[in-house]
Amino acid sequence: MRPTGDTAELSRLLRGGPFHLALRAALAARGLPLHRVQHRLAAQGIKVGVTSLSYWQQGARRPRKAESLRAVTALEQILELPGGALVRLLAAPEPDSEPARPATRPYRALFSMGGTVERLLDGMDLPPDGGLHSVGHHERVRIGPAGEMRVRESQQIVRAHRDGVDRYLAVHHGDPGCDVSRMRVTAYENCRTGRVRCHPEAGVVVAELLFDARLRCGDTYVFGYGIEDGTGARSSEYVRGFSYAGGQYMLQVRFEEAALPVRCRRFARTGPEAPRTAVADLTPSGRHRAVHLVEQAVRRGILGIAWDWD
Repeated sequence: MRPTGDTAELSRLLRGGPFHLALRAALAARGLPLHRVQHRLAAQGIKVGVTSLSYWQQGARRPRKAESLRAVTALEQILELPGGALVRLLAAPEPDSEPARPATRPYRALFSMGGTVERLLDGMDLPPDGGLHSVGHHERVRIGPAGEMRVRESQQIVRAHRDGVDRYLAVHHGDPGCDVSRMRVTAYENCRTGRVRCHPEAGVVVAELLFDARLRCGDTYVFGYGIEDGTGARSSEYVRGFSYAGGQYMLQVRFEEAALPVRCRRFARTGPEAPRTAVADLTPSGRHRAVHLVEQAVRRGILGIAWDWD
């Protein structure tokens, strides 16, 4: 019997790769959905999430750890492939076939607690850069009557630079004395809340926002979310770190009438210990008691607004 087009393509990919396309073709040829594959792996004592399997077949991640390589060997049996067929492809150099993405900086280069954020992200089965870059981001921060950061709300426009992206990671740094157990993450528009990871000592919350659609490379997506805080000491600044250059960013900080600062100013920084640059005074508008900044094309680094209470 002559091979069908699907089996001929699978045979070709098993010979020359790349790994993710060979895995995808094998899954399609056997007609096995990822949740069934996960169950079969679990029956052999191998724990791999459906998300990880999905990223493997998309080329968004590559199995590297010992447990992941053990899973690949088991996949060869489950998918009725010759022994070593997939493992051999992993030994080949990683193809340079991904769409261009913005050059990124790690969290630890932006924030003093960036290492803590990176540890919280470990094990969440996500690509290092999330597969997204920002087209536009409007952020509103409300300061309460005691000077505390009450809530921040974000509306974002992002563009995918790889296929299969379906989530975003929001990172929140509370002020000194904050209680992460009392913070609340709320999905407003076109997303829902997934996993939430906290570090009480550092006052950091990392929240997964799951999109209502899976994006293809080049797709744009609009979503909104908020984080209720109000648990920390009196706040004196709000900053946003950008690990890659992007589109427009707008930050608005609004104060209570009974608790207005005596001075506000915008600033930029290249890193957590770097001096403030591009400093400019801001005057709260009368009726809305708010100040804002707009950056048309953000650069890698930090933007923020600071204020003095006396």
